[in-house]
Amino acid sequence: HISADYQNFEMDSVEGIRDFVAANPTLCGFNVTIPFKTDIIQYLDRLDETAAAIGAVNTVKVIRTDGRTELVGYNTDWIGFTQSVRPLAEGHSKALILGTGGAAKAVSYALGKLGIENRFVSRNSSFDVMGYYELSPSVMDDYDMVVNCTPVGMWPDVSQRPDIPYSFLSDRHLLFDVIANPEETQFMAKGKQYGATVKGGKEMLELQANAAWKIWNE
Repeated sequence: HISADYQNFEMDSVEGIRDFVAANPTLCGFNVTIPFKTDIIQYLDRLDETAAAIGAVNTVKVIRTDGRTELVGYNTDWIGFTQSVRPLAEGHSKALILGTGGAAKAVSYALGKLGIENRFVSRNSSFDVMGYYELSPSVMDDYDMVVNCTPVGMWPDVSQRPDIPYSFLSDRHLLFDVIANPEETQFMAKGKQYGATVKGGKEMLELQANAAWKIWNE
């Protein structure tokens, strides 16, 4: 019973985002998904404090006043993740974040707020990013939470899973997948085989959407 419309707009790039907004005069806001959560920033007028700290935007508010249009960037991914993971996070102190994109940045920020030390893991390692090849038994034992922030395993490629050493998992581990479709990814299913607690991204998606809705209607 909400008098509103939420549409999907497929875009090859975000370069023309301001022309897109101008061509849709009734648009009051939009979400940004993979792979544009960092690219979008250069085309916005300003960011809220949290989005600036995270370095990624998934929610934009369109403010039209006196013929001028202002695009303001926010991040609600961290809110959705925090609210979704908090009931399971107690007792966990260190987390591995698979991926380094916009979702990974939001998750890192959220984990920091929860007091959980975290490291990024990527195929391309660097000084502050671990490589998958570094995930030894001792590392996996030390980090008892693993968060998948890559699109690996997302529909339609549901048979795929991140290349971590699942055999080093135990019932001490929590595996969280930010992917919402499918509801149980291969990352989660494999973790369950080794006794890990698992959770998918559907609730996170809903919670971040609620937060975005509040921003658009403030």
